[in-house]
Amino acid sequence: MFIVANFLIATAKILNLGLTIYMWIVIARAIISWVNPDPYNTIVRFLYATTEPVLYSIRRRLPTNLGGFDFSPIIVIVAIIFLQTFVVGSLLQFAVHLGPR
Repeated sequence: MFIVANFLIATAKILNLGLTIYMWIVIARAIISWVNPDPYNTIVRFLYATTEPVLYSIRRRLPTNLGGFDFSPIIVIVAIIFLQTFVVGSLLQFAVHLGPR
């Protein structure tokens, strides 16, 4: 069972790394939105292309009268922290219980 445990540990670490990277991409997107970025810049286009599908789906479900402030990046960051705590933590604990005793 140690092979399954090692696989789950590796999966949890990769998932944690991917979620952390995506969280920093969302933070960069939020900071970039405070200025008037060049829409043809490749970094700006990358940030918008990777975050807009998730942010747009949250914006559709939020009420529109929030004083002009976009709460969708905050909601995404909170969801990422929840996933890191719950899913990654659960995978790691399950892998520890499967490992050698």
